[in-house]
Amino acid sequence: MTDDPLPVEHLSPLATLVDEVLAGVGYEVAAAIDAIDDAVPGYGGLFDPTTSPAELHRALESLPASELTRPPVPEATSDTFVLYVDGSSRGNPGPAGAGAVIMDATEDELARLGRPVGSRTGNNTAEYVALQLGLSELLARYEPRRLDVRIDSMTVIRDVWGGDDPTEPGVETYSEAVAAALSSVSDHRYTHLADSDPNPADALATVGADIAALGPG
Repeated sequence: MTDDPLPVEHLSPLATLVDEVLAGVGYEVAAAIDAIDDAVPGYGGLFDPTTSPAELHRALESLPASELTRPPVPEATSDTFVLYVDGSSRGNPGPAGAGAVIMDATEDELARLGRPVGSRTGNNTAEYVALQLGLSELLARYEPRRLDVRIDSMTVIRDVWGGDDPTEPGVETYSEAVAAALSSVSDHRYTHLADSDPNPADALATVGADIAALGPG
């Protein structure tokens, strides 16, 4: 699994602390929220409106990395995988999050990943981060030989699979990481999702945007 946090855009101190917890549990959203909620005294939690930013900040600082444990990695049925990815930006640019869901060949969920991307970040950057997030954790946990990436961003599709140079300023770090990751998968393709197609990564991207909106902490 990845030991180093993935790169991130500008975040508030509070959102940065949450992202550090996410990194400590392999960006597994449910595990991170459970750990944070357990650290908050009383009945508050990460998204509880009765928990003030200062209370949440203290709880996050009291949660040492040594106490964070990554969930067990489920066994895959084969070396074929499906990866759903999605990015979300409120205001475009605005608080942005990334989500990814790893599935096996039978489309059973193996991981539900998410993270904040930035406090004032565009949607295309969030889509890139979502793809990087999913690929990074997929390769850290499994040895995929076939991969179907399901994504709704035509900008990322054109850049990654169409061979175009990135059109979004500042995404070179992400696009290079994505290209390197895909080069280790012998058979990969994309499926373009229409707006009406279900995407289980969408809700995770929304949670990431909610975290990116936290502040100031």
